[in-house]
Amino acid sequence: MTGASGGIGAALAPRLARAGADVAVAYGRRGEAAARIAAKVRGAGVRSYVVGGDLGSPALAAEIVAEVEHALGPIDILVANAGTVTVRTLEDLTLDEWQNTLAVNLTAPFVQAQAVIPGMRERGFGRVLLISSVAAFTGGVVGPHYAASKAGLIGLTHSLASRFARDGVTVNAIAPALIEGTEMLPGGPEADALKERIPVGRLGRPEEVADIALAVLTNGYVTNQVIGVDGGIHPR
Repeated sequence: MTGASGGIGAALAPRLARAGADVAVAYGRRGEAAARIAAKVRGAGVRSYVVGGDLGSPALAAEIVAEVEHALGPIDILVANAGTVTVRTLEDLTLDEWQNTLAVNLTAPFVQAQAVIPGMRERGFGRVLLISSVAAFTGGVVGPHYAASKAGLIGLTHSLASRFARDGVTVNAIAPALIEGTEMLPGGPEADALKERIPVGRLGRPEEVADIALAVLTNGYVTNQVIGVDGGIHPR
């Protein structure tokens, strides 16, 4: 699982472990936090492996898959949770920021899915879960680069799911919004203003997203779905 050192990833990793899955904890910057998550995973009686790297490099995204498979064996579950966010307007956004955001948020999940799905198909079992965002539907508050990258994940979900469903491989996306304890929120008064827009009247919790993620990953009849965990911001 990428983006496993904090927020949603940190909440989901122990749940996967308690369900019996070995868990690779992939991180970008927070190596100490990743080590703590891995210790929790091992505490559930399964194996864990910690791997770090910049997913802005497609080559490294593929190398992470190979390293995890060498350490833990074939990958049956891919959770692409890593994301990068820099709040920008159209006028302020640089081309480098645009390209890096798409590289981390969209290209890396594609590269890793491309690497693991053939093996899943051969074994007749696989689960791919892409963590998108409500910004894919609403445009969000971060900027056009972030919204575009998260919308791309939804297109990728539909393309992969329809092709590999009969092979026992499910592909789904979750679209959270305004989840506390993550790096995807602005701070200060702006955060309070955003909270007022949520019909349930509060920010979401990483554990709530993790619960939905685990339910999706353990259900072989759910595929080609984009499931919102957004407090009612974008009903669909």
